[in-house]
Amino acid sequence: MSALDDKIDDLYRLPLGEFTAARNALAKSLKGDDAKRVRTLEKPTVVPWAVNQVYWRARSTYDRLMKSGEKLRAAQIAALEGRAADVRAAGEAHRRAIADAVGEAERLAAAAAANPGADALARTFESLSLTASAPKTPGRLTDALQPAGFEALAGISDIKVRSEKEEVRSERPQLVKGDAERRAPGVEPRPTAAARAAALAAEKEAARAAKERAEHAAAVKAAEADLASAMDTEQKARETWERAHDDLLKARQALTDLRRSRFKGSDS
Repeated sequence: MSALDDKIDDLYRLPLGEFTAARNALAKSLKGDDAKRVRTLEKPTVVPWAVNQVYWRARSTYDRLMKSGEKLRAAQIAALEGRAADVRAAGEAHRRAIADAVGEAERLAAAAAANPGADALARTFESLSLTASAPKTPGRLTDALQPAGFEALAGISDIKVRSEKEEVRSERPQLVKGDAERRAPGVEPRPTAAARAAALAAEKEAARAAKERAEHAAAVKAAEADLASAMDTEQKARETWERAHDDLLKARQALTDLRRSRFKGSDS
């Protein structure tokens, strides 16, 4: 890993409100492609920022989560391929690992006055731990994730719950006696109208579900961005109030000092 990558990692370790200023300062200290690369780094929303903090500050919890996800994935693939696998035990261990990771993320976020949603954290941890390949740059997540469907398991090119014989029986029309002799060699039977309608309905349902997932993910991302913006605004307002309060205290003290000095002068 290069020295620049180390500096980029440092950006994602920072409190969320400090990311933009630190990124811009780092970009100004660089030239050429390095400066351009840093300028294009995205600021995380609050959920991925909290997930990143687990990677940077609670690595054992993060590693345990990733290992449990790998074991669950392997068990699911084995079961789909007809091999012995304890999917239930692997699933329970994975759920415990997710719960531990969510707890760490909430603890670290609370220390930084951030409040990511527990459900969004769980979904992101689940997706991250069940992905086919580990992130190339862990600890730099910028967006909340949604778990992929069961069909996204790697290692299975075509997931089949039913056996090949069941596939043939369900998808190929039954031939009446004599059809086999009359059918031209090498010509597969055409799917029935019912089969075509079922396939079309399945495609429409899949498209509808995918659209809903995409819309939900976009809504979550927008809400997280609004929350991050509100947090920044609240932080700035808090700092302004604190400065004003300090000025008020100083003004009161100055007035008190003046009054005391006046009384002392009149006594003399």
